Amino acid sequence: MVLDDDACYRALRTHDARFDGRFFVAVRSTRIYCRPICTARPVKRENCRFYATAAEAESARYRPCLRCRPELAPGNASVDASARLAHATALAIENDTYGDGGFAEIARRLGVTDRHLRRVFGTEFGVSPVAYAQTQRLLLAKRLLTDTAMSVTDVAFASGFSSLRRFNALFVERYRLRPLQLRKKRESEPANASAAIELNIAVRPPFAWNALAAFLSSRTIDGVEEVDATSYRRTVRVVRGEKVHAGWIEIAPAEKANALRLRIASSLLGVLPAVLGKAKHLTDASSDPVAIAAVLGDLAAGEPGLRVPGAFDGFEVAVRAVLGQQITVKAARTLAARFAATFGTAVETPYPGLRLLFPSAGAIAGRSVDEIARLGIIASRVRTILALASAIADGTLSLEPGADIDATLDALRALPGIGEWTAQYVAMRALAWPDAFPHTDLGVMKALGEKNPKRVLEAGEAWRPWRAYAVMHLWRTL
Repeated sequence: MVLDDDACYRALRTHDARFDGRFFVAVRSTRIYCRPICTARPVKRENCRFYATAAEAESARYRPCLRCRPELAPGNASVDASARLAHATALAIENDTYGDGGFAEIARRLGVTDRHLRRVFGTEFGVSPVAYAQTQRLLLAKRLLTDTAMSVTDVAFASGFSSLRRFNALFVERYRLRPLQLRKKRESEPANASAAIELNIAVRPPFAWNALAAFLSSRTIDGVEEVDATSYRRTVRVVRGEKVHAGWIEIAPAEKANALRLRIASSLLGVLPAVLGKAKHLTDASSDPVAIAAVLGDLAAGEPGLRVPGAFDGFEVAVRAVLGQQITVKAARTLAARFAATFGTAVETPYPGLRLLFPSAGAIAGRSVDEIARLGIIASRVRTILALASAIADGTLSLEPGADIDATLDALRALPGIGEWTAQYVAMRALAWPDAFPHTDLGVMKALGEKNPKRVLEAGEAWRPWRAYAVMHLWRTL
């Protein structure tokens, strides 16, 4: 990423929140790097160096500011096709979705060689994938050390380190601090291993929480999700190797401005990076509403900060989309609840309304058409669900953010019963593709006063590369 140093310095001088997470400023005299919103006293222009990522700043031997805390900076949603491979890799690292295969597995999934992936990643981010991953783990560890009462050992493993010794050594090397030095102010607090972990997710303002909650509320799956006046909650399953990590999360607006409060069951500590990444995806926390509104114009004026609701589980959203073909949202919700109640797995939570894990693709792939059809789902849609489940279970289809968009859309369209609407809806929510555009959607057509899908596509050209957000605004007007 090429930065305009003069523009970065102007943003730094004004503490412009719109640039938070877009770059970091490193101060040569202190060897510390900060977010552009840092409240530390102004720094002279000649003492500043600017970096696109925290990892790049740390590779230049700068350490993170303890005041503005770079680990809390919001992410950066990218739609630059030329950088898509690098950003897909960064997303897999941040969300911990590459499994035991490491970067070679990411390269295989993206259809390129490991060597090529490392080269484009270095060009885009200025560091190797390994260095980037180390920075992500260290920043998460610093966050947990500062904001929770977790033990240092728990912090190390929850952050993705496989060795406490390696964690301690890298922490001292990078930050010139021992992990326990961030713990002094919390020494009097008793550790509670069974307590939920609470973290904040930074978001760029404005953030239309009520609109996001309303969308999710109308589509909740009974037993799996619930929304009340203040929070969204759901059950969670993350598989790592042979182990299934199950629990729950709760998301709500934080008291602190421009942040969401995320509570995570202690049973999910072993997969904390993945849970945190999926929660960000679900809430579209990394989007830039100002940049989007600049393209959408008047269309976005009615609900500033409207997000595209993502997905915690791609298979769940895909099944929900298939069930919703040509029926009402309410009817699809009823079928989804039956599906979860019949094939889901029981899980313990502190919330009476959360009792089920949505069935995994592997659990559905071996079912028969009759088993599922008896729930009131027509046979053609059952066959579509089974085809989806089989493709995901055998690894030929990935519905994770960062997957190759064109290849995944082609793979979806090749499955029986999946047309353009379903494929684009899945791209919007499961793949986090901001330019997804279900132009055959009846609601979109009605909002535009247009019955010809071709003319809807033509109208959508004005909203590139944020057409998914345009869809959300169009639906809102109905």
